[in-house]
Amino acid sequence: MGSAGTSAQGAGPNRQTVDSTAKATALFAYCPASPRHPMIEHALELARQARLVCPPNPAVGCVLVAPDGQILGKGQTQRTGAAHAEIMALNTAQSRGLSVTGATAFVTLEPCAHQGRTGPCCDALIRAGVGKVVASLEDPNPRVAGAGFARLRAAGIEVVVGPGAEASRELNIGFFSRMVRQLPWVRLKVAASLDGKTALDNGTSQWITAEAARTDGHAWRARACGVLTGIGTVLEDDPQLDVRLVATERQPPLVVVDSRLETPLAARLFNSQRKVLIYTASNDASKIQDLQARGATVIALPEPTSTGPTKVDLAAMLRDLANREVNELHVEAGHKLNGSLVRTGLVDEFLVYLAPKLIGQGRDMANFGPLSALSEALPLVFHSTQMVGPDLRILARVAGRDTF
Repeated sequence: MGSAGTSAQGAGPNRQTVDSTAKATALFAYCPASPRHPMIEHALELARQARLVCPPNPAVGCVLVAPDGQILGKGQTQRTGAAHAEIMALNTAQSRGLSVTGATAFVTLEPCAHQGRTGPCCDALIRAGVGKVVASLEDPNPRVAGAGFARLRAAGIEVVVGPGAEASRELNIGFFSRMVRQLPWVRLKVAASLDGKTALDNGTSQWITAEAARTDGHAWRARACGVLTGIGTVLEDDPQLDVRLVATERQPPLVVVDSRLETPLAARLFNSQRKVLIYTASNDASKIQDLQARGATVIALPEPTSTGPTKVDLAAMLRDLANREVNELHVEAGHKLNGSLVRTGLVDEFLVYLAPKLIGQGRDMANFGPLSALSEALPLVFHSTQMVGPDLRILARVAGRDTF
């Protein structure tokens, strides 16, 4: 699977390479092949362009086409609270003085039918007089879920559903996860040597992979609704974990798992203009007040144990993040938190950059186990592989996890 990348079986001389000037669009290389309908392909490309600005809304593209094939207007989802793709396309046509009466709207997701931050898009299409809507997918949002299609049909508009469904769903897998599972899509990113080491024994990890992989990694941060790390990484590396290497209009919130509230008040993570959420098992009012004074939101979600709460309840944290409209959660943490997430079955896919070097003894990707039998190993599916500079990027998905 992959429109621009290559599968593991197809890796060869024609593999694409992303250099250090990689744009954010490179991170969509693993998306399924586009459908054959050229206008849906066009709409999907518009949706991909929206991917870095529209969260928590889904990335949607729309193309309005006259009966003679002329493109009248097109658009994609804007930032939260601004116009959706259909409205942008209608506005474009209007600005050009073109009528869309009898036109076909090619759109990558069902036009919404509810009053949210903006008005219902299906009503706008009805008022504009379009004659047909070709949509890739039904919206999984319970407030829509077919209601948009029903309203269009009731108004006498022909509705066709299906072209581009797989690519549209893949593009918005976090949104579908939040709507269907009430959980964010959890993507765990690691940079490692070919023998699977993320750092030397002494913790040195800068830099295992090359600049192109680091740039590509920032593009994946940019598309997320939250970046997750653990207190161990904060104390050891004092990272910023913001998006710096690619252009972005938004900084995803930083989420820190800090059971004992050890985050330093002078930590660099507070330097970026973004939300900081700290999940803890502590009820230390003084520490909570100090961190809140630094702008952090502190959420106590202790994991019940026989000896008292000592750790954050990670499953409860994910449910809370979904309630906060986090679609995709991008994890950049150390081997301990990575291991806890893997051990508790909370990771959906792994974004792994493998450098062509061997380290030998060092720190592993995730600290869990030991397993007593190979049958207990976590089964994965190679979703895509692609060269990024001199390094190999692998997207490996937990088997069956995307069947919701």
